[in-house]
Amino acid sequence: MMTQTRCMIVEDQALLGMSLEAFLEDAGFAVAGVFMSNDQALQWLESDAPDVAILDIMIKDGTSLEIARALKNRGIPFTVYSGLPQKDDCPPELRGVPWLEKPVSRETLLSVLDELTETGQDGQGTHPASPPHE
Repeated sequence: MMTQTRCMIVEDQALLGMSLEAFLEDAGFAVAGVFMSNDQALQWLESDAPDVAILDIMIKDGTSLEIARALKNRGIPFTVYSGLPQKDDCPPELRGVPWLEKPVSRETLLSVLDELTETGQDGQGTHPASPPHE
């Protein structure tokens, strides 16, 4: 049996977080979170790890750059999911990271997560919603 891809969600808007969680679970992901603060997310990361993550940049206790740094240091792929546009002079933690500007279609989000899990640290991504190759 294939294991589910575990996706960490960092989002401080409760309704948006719940919507993302429900959508990802329907798409076959196991969801970690929804984490609404840096403290919650970083505490969880101390003893656990997702396969992929979705980060809102501006959350209630500041930016999620520390979470991005922790994920990058562990080779965990992630995407930014923000209401803010991407800037040319983004911090090093966010360079080369897919940036999705809210709102984004579910198809686009799935496509980015699929790409991230396929090109993750081991290159052996397994997206649970991908149809089997015939």
